[in-house]
Amino acid sequence: MPKRERDSHIRSRVTISFACTARSSSACQPPPKPCLPGPDWIHEIKYDGYRLRVERNGKTVRLITRNGHDWTKRFPWIVEAALKNREQQFIIDGEAVVLGVDGISDFNALHSRRHDNEVQLYAFDVLALGGEDLRQLPLSLRKTNLARLLRGRPDGMFVAPFEPGEIGTELFGAACRLGLEGLVSKRSDRRYVAGRTKEWIKVKNRTHPAMAREF
Repeated sequence: MPKRERDSHIRSRVTISFACTARSSSACQPPPKPCLPGPDWIHEIKYDGYRLRVERNGKTVRLITRNGHDWTKRFPWIVEAALKNREQQFIIDGEAVVLGVDGISDFNALHSRRHDNEVQLYAFDVLALGGEDLRQLPLSLRKTNLARLLRGRPDGMFVAPFEPGEIGTELFGAACRLGLEGLVSKRSDRRYVAGRTKEWIKVKNRTHPAMAREF
């Protein structure tokens, strides 16, 4: 199986396993802070990677890090995926990741720079589309726009799966058992705010290597 086809297959397998485990099992351990239940919250898998913004304007694509560095030449697969999209203008917020053979993000492989051509974007938000600024829209509507934007084009960029707040605790337990870094819980009715905000809460798996990582 070709490398990119294999990545799509294992990514789908992990997403399905994650959702099924969350619905059928209790939490493997209590979260360090409670997941926030209720219809106003959603929960995403926290992938272990680099925060990255993908900006496309016509035939030009830029990959910008959280600190403003231009990494366009660093991750060619993401650039390729952005250029293949039918939309000519968009800004996507996400996480650059390398997936291991088990479909789990491998930060060591990402950080080593030996797998730059395998790096994909785990997309969790869209800030602009077709020249329109979407940041004032609630997250739920931005998620809808993101799903439409990336529909049918999973290679290189894929949409972050999410679950409603009612199963937040169970979802965290599933994340632990699958060896994931944790969850990011977000208010679905809030507009986009750059930087740290109380509407985005990271619930980390304390047994994950990311908890002890130092550079």
